[in-house]
Amino acid sequence: MSFVERACMDKKLQPILEKLEKAFGVTAAEYRGDVSLVIPREKIAAACEQVKALGFELLSALTAVDYWPEESPRFHVIYQFTSVSKNLRIGLRVPVPGVNPTVPTVSHVYRNANWRERELWDMFGVKAEGHPDLRRILMPADWEGHPLRKDYPLGYEEPQFTFNFDEIDLRKPYAKE
Repeated sequence: MSFVERACMDKKLQPILEKLEKAFGVTAAEYRGDVSLVIPREKIAAACEQVKALGFELLSALTAVDYWPEESPRFHVIYQFTSVSKNLRIGLRVPVPGVNPTVPTVSHVYRNANWRERELWDMFGVKAEGHPDLRRILMPADWEGHPLRKDYPLGYEEPQFTFNFDEIDLRKPYAKE
C-alpha cells in the first residue's frame, strides 16, 4: 500500500495492518474506506486468531463472491471483523478454487462463525474443513445445488402487467379441476 493510501486510512488501523502484513506476508488494500487483506486459505485460522488478539472481537460477516466462469480462484471468501471498542473494521479475503472449494473452519476462534460457515456451505458450496456441524441452514436438507453460485439455474417467471396480462395468463400453469 502506498504512502498516499496509508495517509487516507484511519491512523488507529495502521499499526494493526503492519502487524498483520508482517506476520502473514501480505499487503493491505483500501477501497472506499474499507481495508482488506488477501490471505492464503491455509493461513486463515491463524490470521483470525491474530485479528481477535488485536482487538477485533466481532466477526460481523462471512460470505463469498463467485467469479464464475473463472476457476482459479472461483471464489473469494470474505471475512469482515469489527472492533467495537476501537470503532474499526477490517476484512480478510481468501481466494478459493472452484474444484473442491474449502477453507479451514474458524468456529473455534469466533463462535458465531459456526452458523456463518453453515450458510457459506448452503449458499455457495464452500466447505469449512473441521466444522463441528456442517449442514444446511437456510435451504431444506434435500435441496440440490447452492443458490448463490452464478452457475445455479434460475427459475424465471415473466412479470405480469396490464399490457401483457392475457398473453402471460394463457401460459400460466393453473391447477386442473
